[in-house]
Amino acid sequence: MTTSIISSSVIMSPRKRPLVPMSSRRKAVDDYFPFNLLPVECQLHVFSFLNEVDKCSCALVCLSWSCLVRSWKLWRVADYSRRGVFHLGQEGLLVSNREFERWKSWVHHYTHHLISRRASLLTLKASFDLGDRCNKWCELLSHLLDNVHCRDLSHLDLNWTFTLLEPLDLRVHSSSSSHQDSITKMDQVTSFQELLTKLTHSCPRISKMRLHFDWSDVSMSLLTQFQQLRVLELKYFWVFKGVTPSTLQNLTKSLPNLKSLTLHILVPLRNLGISYTLESQSLEFLDVSPSRGLVFSCLKLPALRELRAKKIVRGITLDRRTRLRIQSRWPCLYHVLREGTPKLQALNNERLLPTWREESYGELSAILEQSCYCVQHLDSWLW
Repeated sequence: MTTSIISSSVIMSPRKRPLVPMSSRRKAVDDYFPFNLLPVECQLHVFSFLNEVDKCSCALVCLSWSCLVRSWKLWRVADYSRRGVFHLGQEGLLVSNREFERWKSWVHHYTHHLISRRASLLTLKASFDLGDRCNKWCELLSHLLDNVHCRDLSHLDLNWTFTLLEPLDLRVHSSSSSHQDSITKMDQVTSFQELLTKLTHSCPRISKMRLHFDWSDVSMSLLTQFQQLRVLELKYFWVFKGVTPSTLQNLTKSLPNLKSLTLHILVPLRNLGISYTLESQSLEFLDVSPSRGLVFSCLKLPALRELRAKKIVRGITLDRRTRLRIQSRWPCLYHVLREGTPKLQALNNERLLPTWREESYGELSAILEQSCYCVQHLDSWLW
């Protein structure tokens, strides 16, 4: 019985695959989009939505894609702040020397890659300590700007005080002194000014800038040469570096196209009592909430639509006489806004009624308690 079953299974012909009509075969082929038949500009536009890693992966698919990926039109962003495969944490965390060396190797390979692709940059993002004489990050950025097309660069995001993923050498920090810190800061400022000078010549069309700023006369003269600036954010570089009222006023007056300004200013203790004036015909958005001790005596901002300001406690205990003597120099923020910002529509993310100028403090009382340094709105002796 068993023999007959085996023999029958052997004699039995294998099952045939069902025949597929030719119309169905054509339909299956038509389901694939003919990407290579698109115009080159359309193909490049599709590739432009990919990040750097995906672009390099696409270059391995075929020869035609490899040629497309080499086009300078696909390399418009130089982002050194992107860690890529280095998911090692945020600024300030400890990393090993080995990880840092790997990251440095990636930085140099990335720079060579952008240069070899003849990149035409629109955006540059970087976080390097330009005062580092060992790694020479300033020379690396200068080399990049000299060998790529950056005339159309429009967005600059630069932290020139801190190197991403740099390990903290505890021995150096334990033996550091205030004198050594001053020398390091001077090296950083010198290198920053050299790089900023190169940017004024190579990238005159920058319209959006975010960087730390030292507020020196040299840096101010360089910054005001970017006449196309529309969005500007300046962070404080050194807590002991003050900003004079004339310097701040000159900044806004010298940038005729500026629409948005964010300031990180820490007024030193020796300058308590100083107030500032801002004047601009184009400024529409002003954010000074990250600043400490920044008080305005006059605002001439006819186009301003939104203001963000925050009163931050400094932790300084003053006696009543000293506090009143300092506060008496400052006008109320309400009067400053009513006289100098005719188009103001929002204050600290709160929408203002059209009649806010006619109702004295009214609806602004709660907001002014958080923003104004005058006597009426500052009852605490603790700044």
